[in-house]
Amino acid sequence: MSDRTVTTTVLTQVAARILLIPIFVVAIGIMIKGYVDIGDGFSAGVIASLGVALQVMVFGPEELTRLPVIQRAPKGTFLGLLIALLTAFVPAVRGQPLMTHWPPAGEAAIHFGTVEFITAVAFDVGVFLVVFGFGVGVTATLARAQERKSSMAGLFSRPGDAGEAGERS
Repeated sequence: MSDRTVTTTVLTQVAARILLIPIFVVAIGIMIKGYVDIGDGFSAGVIASLGVALQVMVFGPEELTRLPVIQRAPKGTFLGLLIALLTAFVPAVRGQPLMTHWPPAGEAAIHFGTVEFITAVAFDVGVFLVVFGFGVGVTATLARAQERKSSMAGLFSRPGDAGEAGERS
């Protein structure tokens, strides 16, 4: 078996580092305002997790321990699930249909700049956290499995294995 070490260039590493923050900024922008108005937590979560996947592909699995946002992603998944479920089911406890928005139509919402604090925004944040945590978890699992596979291949390879296949014929 041949040793397959993948090396990246300095240019690739610098580009990946420079792109991480803009990827997160775009993801937050899409989560807040989306393509229309309210937001799009799913697309934002996918974009942010692709930014993490880029870092892991360029720098390897050890990058998973370096970035704090990656370390907290699994806990964020459960927090996001809790937020989304509360947003969906609290109205049912109050005797209203599931996913009833607050404030009701026609009432003023609380604003922070151009962002309105309504239940749809909370739901989008929950969906973002779930999707981002899932994407980071899958990326981490695949990266660690690949790392284990290559370390195990090194343990079981014998000297001269690469050339023996042609000699046996």
